[in-house]
Amino acid sequence: MLARYAQTENTVNQPDPRNKDILVGINDELVPRADARISVFDGAVQGGDAVWEGLRVYRGRIALFEEHLRRLRDSAHALAFEGAPSTEEVKQAVFRTLKANGMRDDAHIRLTLTRGEKTTSGMNPRFNQSGCTLIVLAEWKPPVYSDAGIRVITASTRRNSPSTLDSKIHHNNLLNNILASIEANVAGADSAVMLDLNGFISETNDTNLFMVRDGTVLTPHADSCLPGLTRRLILKICADQGIDAVERNLSLTELYAADEAFTSGTMGELTPILEADGRVIGDGKAGAVTGRLQALHRKAAFESGTPLPD
Repeated sequence: MLARYAQTENTVNQPDPRNKDILVGINDELVPRADARISVFDGAVQGGDAVWEGLRVYRGRIALFEEHLRRLRDSAHALAFEGAPSTEEVKQAVFRTLKANGMRDDAHIRLTLTRGEKTTSGMNPRFNQSGCTLIVLAEWKPPVYSDAGIRVITASTRRNSPSTLDSKIHHNNLLNNILASIEANVAGADSAVMLDLNGFISETNDTNLFMVRDGTVLTPHADSCLPGLTRRLILKICADQGIDAVERNLSLTELYAADEAFTSGTMGELTPILEADGRVIGDGKAGAVTGRLQALHRKAAFESGTPLPD
């Protein structure tokens, strides 16, 4: 089984030596990586009480920056964060950190906003009386998956439903996804497909999922999956290009029988799925529709992102 699912080459990026001396933005300070710390009383440490966004920098632009900032604000509002920085303050913190690190291309930002430091250990948000903690972690990092494609297995761990923990909140409580990732690691696969409580496909442990059948692009309803911003962009590209795209419940059988399949996300961009649970998808190579959407997505990301200040 492990030999069957040998991971696709280079799907887990090795550390870039340039990241050794990066500066990390923590609130209003820029701190060397080796000294970057938050309090042991911070809500993120105490209970994963934080929200986050992944941003990618292309050729002097941040892709979908305004959309990411809006989702960060919406998530913080849903969790009733108090003392959160304004959208403009977050934006300037990102610009400041990128400038300090000389990053204008081929970089990824993990933007985290926690509920902040507590007066004592405990779960109750009433203990958070110091305002939020903002972390801007920018690294030199190419997409995590290769354009050559990945192999996936189906996790036994089910994706959270809105009745338990709504995936529309882009929160740091990621154990659900991490358990699925462990299953993929044990199987020697690159990623794990997660099902919802009814057995329909939700997403993978770290990306949204698409498939192609008879020229139509299909993707699961955003009920138990994160309605990703790259996912949204792909659906818009399909509409603009006259490519039929449908959101509906999708089963594993449909994935196995798909002509093509691919994942989407800021971290991995668009990545072909070559094999799922031992079933070869299509002809086992990146399909024509996937390749076309990869090119259109990169063009949109390169050209339409928010420009970085000079």
